[in-house]
Amino acid sequence: MIKVSIIIPCRNEEKFIGRCLQSLLEQDYPKENLEVLVIDGNSEDGTREIIRDFSSKHSFIKLLENLKKFTPFGLNIGIKNSRGEVIVRMDAHASYEKDYVSKCVKYLQEYNADNVGGVIKTLPAKNTLMAKAIANCLSHPFGAASDFRMGAAQPKETDTVFGGCYKREVFEKIGLFNENLLRSQDMEFNLRLKKAGGKILLAPDIVAYYYPQSNLFNFFKHNFEDGVWAILPLKFVKIPFKLRHYIPLIFVLTLPLSIWPYILISLFFSLQIAFRERDFRLFFIMPLTFFCRHFGYGLGSIWGLVKIIL
Repeated sequence: MIKVSIIIPCRNEEKFIGRCLQSLLEQDYPKENLEVLVIDGNSEDGTREIIRDFSSKHSFIKLLENLKKFTPFGLNIGIKNSRGEVIVRMDAHASYEKDYVSKCVKYLQEYNADNVGGVIKTLPAKNTLMAKAIANCLSHPFGAASDFRMGAAQPKETDTVFGGCYKREVFEKIGLFNENLLRSQDMEFNLRLKKAGGKILLAPDIVAYYYPQSNLFNFFKHNFEDGVWAILPLKFVKIPFKLRHYIPLIFVLTLPLSIWPYILISLFFSLQIAFRERDFRLFFIMPLTFFCRHFGYGLGSIWGLVKIIL
């Protein structure tokens, strides 16, 4: 049986880390062939205490320190301290189906892939209308066009996946995550992997559940930072991301011309979502949610361009 190492970088995740770790306890993969390394970036809430409680009861769960706080440092600490032949990168803001690990390993072998991932089902983090709207925004093609959010009818090759299940030899071949990229390091790594001839597979029956921000301010802020890090990597690496990452930038740069067709499209999809969810309040709140998604991302991309120039 293949030894698997799960690495989870986190910081200030007391609301979600318990749910994440509990879903790993319920994995059907043999625990004697599993290790979970949670790399904490100096959390200032109760995250560390929750992790310690799990690790005191389950020896395969371990807490590691990330004094530099940010995700790429945590990922690389986890990889360097892992012992598995297969390394699964997970997000603390998510929970995982019980067959998540076993299916990742299965597809990695069957398709001779270098990285395997599945789909994420975005769920409201709270029982509020805004949290529901944000979850719907990130689950809709107009809000997020990534393969791992949209899914697929059958396993297929793609350019990136959520998290990722890697053969250890991948890191020996192309190196670790780029520590200059405080965000977007996974996209850059997977583009580097593809450029080196690697194979990335999306399998639709590998399922994780993701819980995004639940209020509009934090949602806007998150998208702004994502937009910055869609552009800023060009300062450190010469591999551009895919066109979809630059569409919000084009949208913002072409205002006010682009706003009129945008409003019509947004209203159409908002009505579609309201009917599907049987909640007509969403018709009024979804356009604002979509706009925060796209305008925040595009505005962040402009700031990313400024930071490159300066």
